[in-house]
This record gives sequence, structure tokens and C-alpha cells, in this order.
Amino acid sequence: MLQDALRYWNTLRYLKPVQVYGRLRQRLPSRAPDSSSPPPVRKVTRQWQEPVRRPPSMTAPTTFVFLNQAGDLREGGWDDPSRDKLWLYNLHYFDDLNARDAAARTPWHQALIADWIAGNPPGRGTGWEPYPTSSRMVNWIKWALAGNTLSGETLHSLALQARWLSRRLEWHLLGNHLFSNAKALVFVGLFFSGREADHWFETGRRILEHQIPEQILADGGQFERSPMYHALALEDMLDLVNGLTVFGRGDTPLARQIQERLGAMVDWLAAMAHPDGRIAFFNDAAFGIASEPGVLRDYKARLECSYDDTDHPLSRLLAQSGYGRLQAGDGVVIADVAPIGPDYLPGHAHADTLSFEFSLGADRVIVNGGTSVYGVSPQRGFERSTAAHSTVEIDGKNSSETWSSFRVAGRARVHDVAFSDE
Repeated sequence: MLQDALRYWNTLRYLKPVQVYGRLRQRLPSRAPDSSSPPPVRKVTRQWQEPVRRPPSMTAPTTFVFLNQAGDLREGGWDDPSRDKLWLYNLHYFDDLNARDAAARTPWHQALIADWIAGNPPGRGTGWEPYPTSSRMVNWIKWALAGNTLSGETLHSLALQARWLSRRLEWHLLGNHLFSNAKALVFVGLFFSGREADHWFETGRRILEHQIPEQILADGGQFERSPMYHALALEDMLDLVNGLTVFGRGDTPLARQIQERLGAMVDWLAAMAHPDGRIAFFNDAAFGIASEPGVLRDYKARLECSYDDTDHPLSRLLAQSGYGRLQAGDGVVIADVAPIGPDYLPGHAHADTLSFEFSLGADRVIVNGGTSVYGVSPQRGFERSTAAHSTVEIDGKNSSETWSSFRVAGRARVHDVAFSDE
């Protein structure tokens, strides 16, 4: 009993007040979504640049593969109870609209959007949770900016989703969830015109201008200390530059604030990648979720963003993030001397303090275990444990007290870090 109380205390005491009352607010009954007519669509002033193209997830008009699991929309519907939450989230993201060779699947995409609108009544089900709503809104708009036409019914749904999201921002979670909410409001505020659209844009802009300095550290790393989530954050930042530029706001304070950080973010990701060009596994990380570092670097080049081309040493300490890279010849070591993440947001943290990964040429020799599941399960517990990482486990205990899917109680702290490549 006392042990459980201490666990809860050491988990909850780091929360920000906004997370507490934000969670209470999330539990309040919601007003019915506003179904009034959408605002007019704004005209673009510059050409939309091709964004990141992920591998396709649609294999037929109603079949998908997410997280290496195939599924058919006709069998379980949009809220199939037999599916994990993360699989359903991916279903509602609509990433395939902007995946590789998306133009060849345009009829599938048109039918899928119509089916989503018909099968997901406003405010009900997984698809209306704030995070998938945010991702879907951005994907629909990116699809339209690529030259596709959103029907009147789709425009109406998009506006309805924006109104719903603007009252369901994830202040209780903060981090990448709130960032995604704000990105979606900026996109929809740019896409539509008029007073209501300007309100959406301003809400998103204010959040981003406050969150970017907090979430992107001085060395360029995203503050959750996960190379995978860093890559996702970098893509978000590049999408925002793309959208702001298309609608004539590429020289605004928000656009400049983003562009000032892009060079450091690209360099950070390069430092956290092995010679095979792919990310190291620290905290929640896996292949096939975020885009590869080289793909993101190419996207940045298409946007013609200014870039700090200073030659960085191959071996260096990313002091604010807490990672070190040592490289000599074909050998590369990437080491974790970091905090587990922001104390108020350790959901993607592992008990991996003082772990390291080692590559020799293109071969990974020593690695951490990575992440394959998010649901509450023994597998999730093991993947977050010290035993799943290349570091020392003492008396069978985790270095940080990870529990449930996204909780951390006691946290490991690293002191007296020194760096030398000699």
C-alpha cells in the first residue's frame, strides 16, 4: 500500500497545473459540434512543395497494413474492438493520402474520405479524439494542396473538426500531442479564410510560439529525447514552413522562429543516426514510424530553408539533450547520459540511462531493444525496462521506475558528465 502511494506521488508530483485541470476539463461533457457552413477556402500564393512520402498503408480500397498488421475496414469498421488503440489511430490518420504513389490511389482516397464522414458521427469514437483529429485534418489539407479536390461535404466536415478540436486541446498531455493540435489549427486557419479561420490560426500560432522554445532544445533535440519523436517533430516543423509559405506567411515571426531551429534539428538527427543512415533506439523508438533522416533533409532542401552549413565534429556531446557520439574510423558509439525526458512528460521514456549503441561500418553490433507495442502489457513493460537496453542492471531493478504504458515514478539522474574524443 505504501509502495503504491509512493509510486503515485513520484509520478504525479511533477505534473504542471495545466495538466491537472486540463484532465478534469477533458472529463466534462462536450457541447454538440458546430455544424454551420464552413468558411470560404483561401487562395494559395505559392506552390505547395512535395512533403515526405511514407510507404503506402492502403493495399486495396478497404484494406490497410499498420504496425505490420493487416485489416479490412469492411470486417471491423472504424472502431473495430479487436484492434489495438494505436492501430485504430493509424486508421484515422489518413497518412496514405500523402504516401508514395498516392495519385494512383486517388479514387480509393475519395471513397475513403466519404466513408469516414458517413461512418464517424461528429464527436463520437476514436476518430474524434484530438490527436487523430489533428493528424487527419493536416493530411486532408496536404492532399488538397497537392492538387486534389475536397468535396463540399468534406469541407464542411473539415470545418466541423476544426471547431471540435479547438475546444478539445490536449493541455493535459502537452508535448507532441499539443504541438500536433496547434499544427492542425494553423493549417486549417491557413486553408480557410475569414474571421473564424483567423481565430483557429491565431490559437495555433500562440501555442506554437510558446511551445517551440520549450520543446526544441538549444542543441536542436526534441525534449522527449527520442530520435523517433524528434524525426516526427522535424517533419511537423517542415510541414509548417511549407504551409505558411504557400499562403504567403513565410516571413512571419512564427515562420522565422521555426526556420531558425531547422538546421540544428537536422544536425541533431544526423548525430543520433548510425552509419546505415537510420536512427538509434533510445526511449520509444522504432523503424518505419518516422521518416528517415535523409528523407527529412531532402524535404528541407525542397523548401529552400536557410541552413547552417558549419562542419560539426564527428564526435560531440549534445549537451542539452544528454547524448554523446564518438566516431573513429568505421566505429560509432552513441551514448545516453540524458534525463529521461521532461519531468512532467516522461510517457515515451525508457529506463535506458547510461545505455549505448555501437556500429562498425554499416553493421550494428550493440543496440537497445526498441519499441514494438504501446498498450499495457508485459511486452511493453519489458521494452521499457533496463534489461532491454545495453547498460547495467543492478539487482534486477530498473534505473527509472517505469510502469503502466507511459508512466514513470522515480527517475534516474546523471551527474558529472565530461566529454573527450581523445
